[in-house]
Amino acid sequence: MDEQIARTEKQLGAILRRVRKQARMSQGVLGEQINMRQGTISRLEAGEPAVQLHTLLEVLSALNLELVVRPRSQGRAIDIEDLF
Repeated sequence: MDEQIARTEKQLGAILRRVRKQARMSQGVLGEQINMRQGTISRLEAGEPAVQLHTLLEVLSALNLELVVRPRSQGRAIDIEDLF
């Protein structure tokens, strides 16, 4: 998988949804794997604010992803949204 940029909750949710589906996992199966409710996975993928950092890190780990913090690229937000 190529590196993907997310600057909003919705963009991050879309990435997580895409990776989960590529892994052929339902939200329920992912939730069971990390002892989390399907509704929590759904809210995270929908980009709802107020998802706990611990929840995000658990889902990233279950999907074999990691969070990388780096200086922000100079692309405009609208250009990045076009990637989704």
